[in-house]
Amino acid sequence: MKHIAVLLGGWSVEREVSLVSGAACAKALHELGFKVTEIDVKPDIAEVLAKTKPDVVFNALHGRWGEDGCVQGLLELMKIPYTHSGVLASSVAMDKPMAKKIFEEAGLRCPKGKTISRADMLRGDPMPRPYVVKPANEGSSVGVKLVFENENFFFTAENWNYGDSVLVEEYIPGRELTVTILNDKPLGVTELRIGSGFYDYEHKYTDGKTQHLCPAPLPKDKYDEVMQMALKAHRALGCRGLSRADFRYDEKQFYLLEINTQPGMTPLSLSPEMAKQAGIGFNELVRLLVEDARLGA
Repeated sequence: MKHIAVLLGGWSVEREVSLVSGAACAKALHELGFKVTEIDVKPDIAEVLAKTKPDVVFNALHGRWGEDGCVQGLLELMKIPYTHSGVLASSVAMDKPMAKKIFEEAGLRCPKGKTISRADMLRGDPMPRPYVVKPANEGSSVGVKLVFENENFFFTAENWNYGDSVLVEEYIPGRELTVTILNDKPLGVTELRIGSGFYDYEHKYTDGKTQHLCPAPLPKDKYDEVMQMALKAHRALGCRGLSRADFRYDEKQFYLLEINTQPGMTPLSLSPEMAKQAGIGFNELVRLLVEDARLGA
C-alpha cells in the first residue's frame, strides 16, 4: 500500500485555507485506499518527513514557503516525489513580476504595469488611477488592492505590510475568468461574478460571495482562445500537475493576470469544480495528482 504524506497548514497567511484543502485531500486519499499521514507543516518538516518515510508527498500547502519552491526544494533533496509543480515553476509563479516577464516574452497579453519599491508607493499614486497593487510574492489575492479614481484612499506604512517590492498594474474593467489545467490539458473556463470589487481572499473563501458560472458563457472561439492562453502560460513556466490561470476579459481581449501552481482544494475551490464539470470527481482528481507525483521539473 502506497504511503502518502499530506502537507497542510504551514505558517503563511493562507494557513487556514491550506488546512481545509489538506483535510479534503487526505479524506479522498483514505477513500482511495492509500495509507495517509497528515502533517501540519512546521519548521521541523525535514525531521518529520525523515521519520514518516512517505512514498509520495501530496502538497496541499498554499502561500509562501509551501507554494514558492521552498518545500519543493526540500523534497528534491530528500528524494521524495511530490504533487504539483517543481522548484522552478513554483518559485517563478509566486514571483509575480518575474512571471509577468516570462508571460510577455511568450506572447501572452498581460495588463501594463511596473515593479516599484514600497517607499515609492507610499509617496503617492505610482500611475494614473484606476490601478491595481499586488504584493510581489503572495497568493490567494492576499494584499491585492484596487485603487479607483474617486476613492479617497492612499497607501501608508500602516496599511501596507506585504514587503518592499510591489507590482502595480493598470486596472482592466470587464469579466473575471479562470481556467484550470490538469496534466497539460485545459479542463474548462469559469466566470466569476461578484456584486462589487474583485475576486479577493474574502470572495474566494466565503460561501455565497461569488457566483461561479461553469462553464463560462463565452462564444466557442473565445472559450477555446482563453483555454489555449492558460495552457501556454502553464507551459511557459514549466508547470505540471494542476494549475489555474486567472484572466480579465474586456469583451475584446483576454488579459492574463497570474497563474496559481497550488490551486485550492476546498469545497468552494474552482479547480475541483472545473474538474467535476469535465467528468472528473474530487477523488479521481486527487488520484491523478498522486499518479503524476515525481521529482524534477
